[in-house]
Amino acid sequence: MNIKLDGVFLLVFFVLTCVAILMMVIWIFITEKRLKRFFLGKKAKDLEDTIIILEQDIVNLKKAKDSMQKDVTAINTKLKKSIRGLEIMRFNPFPDQGSNQSFAIGMMNEEGDGVVLSSLYSRERMSVFAKPIKNNKSEYELSAEEKEVLEKAKVL
Repeated sequence: MNIKLDGVFLLVFFVLTCVAILMMVIWIFITEKRLKRFFLGKKAKDLEDTIIILEQDIVNLKKAKDSMQKDVTAINTKLKKSIRGLEIMRFNPFPDQGSNQSFAIGMMNEEGDGVVLSSLYSRERMSVFAKPIKNNKSEYELSAEEKEVLEKAKVL
């Protein structure tokens, strides 16, 4: 009985060893096929050169990204100071004469700085006024029309 068990054990061991060797041969064949496809027409030197070029490209992309971020920051700073809000209103300051020939123009940036230009038109003369605006306020008295155009010209 001992001889039979030893024989069965050896047979099972032999079969399992053959299956394992067969699986390893298949795995080696598949790996070899993948490597051939990967290295198709390339030599080790070509791959090294390709990796060096890719590394240089990554460094250049990082430099370009940093440069663009600086540019965007500078543009945003300039944009805050540029005129972003603009409003124009025509009106008649003298109801008994003329028409809507007078006007008020409000121009503001994001920081609340700007100017209000206004013109008063009458038959005898035309007057033009410019009043500076700092922090959404003027040190000069503003007419109702000027206040309205500044309110509408505010950048939200």
